[in-house]
Amino acid sequence: MASRDQGQGRARIGARWLLALVYLAVGIVHLRSPAAFLPIMPDWVPYPRAVVLLTGVWELVGAALLAWPNARANRWGGIAMAAYAVAVFPANIKHALEGVAIGGQVLGWGYHAPRLLFQPVFVWWALWAGRVIDWPVRRGPTVTGPRST
Repeated sequence: MASRDQGQGRARIGARWLLALVYLAVGIVHLRSPAAFLPIMPDWVPYPRAVVLLTGVWELVGAALLAWPNARANRWGGIAMAAYAVAVFPANIKHALEGVAIGGQVLGWGYHAPRLLFQPVFVWWALWAGRVIDWPVRRGPTVTGPRST
């Protein structure tokens, strides 16, 4: 049991660091090139440039919280990045449904379908890596007893 817990701990640390690196990179891109993201912003979003910049800051803060060597910071980073993945989903949907060109290129459903389907995985990944949830691996004692027939 101890080795399984240690393996899960190493897996979480690796997942947390990988997620932090991904969000660090994407956050930098959001801040350096906000105009590239404006075409996928839904029309109902006020101040779209400011929102793109805010998402870049959100990604950098979330990455820092995930990378910080503190369980409480990691937990808040997981919550922040799960919320982020939910918050940007409307832009991903617009990008897919309206075939918005980014950098002069329209990406097909070979890109959009996996991306849209993977969004809930990003939510789970952030929550699991941040130790907010244990699913699908439950920790703690298991109760065993006589089976009823």
